[in-house]
Amino acid sequence: MYIWYFLKASDQEMGFMEKNELEILKDLTESFGPPGFERETASIVKKYVEEFADEILTDKLGSVMFKIKGSAEKPVIMIPGHIDEIGFVISGIDLSGFLTFNTLGGWFDQVLLAQKITVRTQQGDRLGIITSIPPHVLPREERKKVITRDKMYIDVGCSNKEEAEEEGFRIGDPVVPISPFSLIRNGKLAVGKAFDDRLGIFAAMIALKRVKAQGIEHPNTVLGAATTQEEVGLRGARTTAYLVDPDVAFVLEIDISSDVPGVENFRAPSKMGEGVSILTHDGSMIPNQPLKEFVIKTAEEAKIKYQLSAMPRGGTDAGAIHLSRVGVPSIVLGIPTRHVHSHVSMTSIVDIERMINLLIELIKRTDKETVTSFTSI
Repeated sequence: MYIWYFLKASDQEMGFMEKNELEILKDLTESFGPPGFERETASIVKKYVEEFADEILTDKLGSVMFKIKGSAEKPVIMIPGHIDEIGFVISGIDLSGFLTFNTLGGWFDQVLLAQKITVRTQQGDRLGIITSIPPHVLPREERKKVITRDKMYIDVGCSNKEEAEEEGFRIGDPVVPISPFSLIRNGKLAVGKAFDDRLGIFAAMIALKRVKAQGIEHPNTVLGAATTQEEVGLRGARTTAYLVDPDVAFVLEIDISSDVPGVENFRAPSKMGEGVSILTHDGSMIPNQPLKEFVIKTAEEAKIKYQLSAMPRGGTDAGAIHLSRVGVPSIVLGIPTRHVHSHVSMTSIVDIERMINLLIELIKRTDKETVTSFTSI
């Protein structure tokens, strides 16, 4: 099967996504890769990009970069998406064989209970359940209170510490949610884990593959970057930016989708299915303004639906990249996503395709003169 779905004709964005491309997205999102433990996901990226990349680079934090060469060495465009997902790490084993855990990345405590997880041990993967004191034995007043993470534990079916150790559990073992990738609404929407930010690196991979496969001319050198440890401090972004030394960066991320009950639009302007979000500011970076206008103009000329967005708190890999060396003109492009930083998120396949199409248009138009204009005074 070649064509998986068509975009709405009214959008004038006549792209399509191949079934095998969605299988790559499934493999990426279902792979095991919390911060500091991204090797499995990085291997999937590397295996896929070997088919088209002119060169593959790695840093010493486990990030993978893949280059395609255009008609000029300069400017160098960097298109990063981080591959780590929020997860957990085992912090102890109690005498009853239950595991305590710390978070890797930001979690909302209320989404944790009664969820299945995978613990990766030296003896193999183990299934567990995040749980706490049963509500049936709590006093009435205690049942009304929110259970916080420090009062939770992971049940792996062991009866004592010795059994747990025999099963291979130990302090420092990484943990991720169990949440299979699925399509709903006749393939229009995707549901799964790790969309933050496997959606971003997926879009970079597919965009660069299409540029190469279709022989699209571009006056630059482009490097996609699967960065590590974003959720714990933008760490892979620092090392990859230093290695690549880019002239401009289009940082790919998810964006908070506001189209859920109780969210006021000014708190999260983007909506799922309404186009690529262009981030106007966040807690770690104010984008280069001529670059922002260039992206908006490109989207409008190519008739690619977009939304302007803002995130007063938090940050992305762009927060580190734009400060690399003497500075890098940078902007964040997002795919609006519901229920982020939880076991399962939801996004629009059409918005992913829009992101891919916008990247291709930006790659075609980003020449030396244009990049120079971003910083001319």
